[in-house]
Amino acid sequence: MVRSLGKYIALFAICALGSYLVLSPKTQTPSGEQTFELPMAAMAQDTSSNGTDDAVEAAGVTEMVLGNPEADVELIEYASFTCPHCASFHAEQFKQLETDYIETGKIKFVFREVYFDKYGMWASMIARCAGPVRFFGITDMMFEKQGEWARANGDLAIVNELRKIGKIAGLTDENLDSCLQDGDKLRALVEWYQANATEHDIRSTPSLVLNGKTYKNMAYAELADLLDKELGL
Repeated sequence: MVRSLGKYIALFAICALGSYLVLSPKTQTPSGEQTFELPMAAMAQDTSSNGTDDAVEAAGVTEMVLGNPEADVELIEYASFTCPHCASFHAEQFKQLETDYIETGKIKFVFREVYFDKYGMWASMIARCAGPVRFFGITDMMFEKQGEWARANGDLAIVNELRKIGKIAGLTDENLDSCLQDGDKLRALVEWYQANATEHDIRSTPSLVLNGKTYKNMAYAELADLLDKELGL
């Protein structure tokens, strides 16, 4: 069944309130990252306030974590679902990272979304719709099929392609409608993203934060070397 596009456009209008998604300019560097600038309103926010934390908690925004939650080494990835080089990172570096450091319990891995556009926001809402247990499986499919859904012809086609991914993961139309229309969750996600991006000075995707220090995308060998140093190996 083809769903009405109006409600999804309305959702993006919610995101745009207060210049939430005015990320300008957005460029692609020779090294392959997408870069952007946070709006001045976001940069001026006092991230020491617990107002954002309260809103996030009230809306049920969850940190998406793999590996050992008690590990001394924490690696955070900041990525956009519409970023081609984030898709490449997940097809290459992340697979090795998962085998060598995440599944072995050596590190705590956290995935945080960056919102370049409404399509990345819709993808995020659907990926989070099934909760933490299925989030990373849906995320893998989002990146694997990025060339299909992100290049579909128009908003309605993109939404329908994203819904297909959600259904493969076991979500129903009712689940998807409920998640995509959750304005409180959407606003909290954007506020959460802005606060995180400001705290870690995220200017491009993919970006990595290793025990509080921010790095740009890098080859796996370089990343493994940094992790081993933090682990004392």
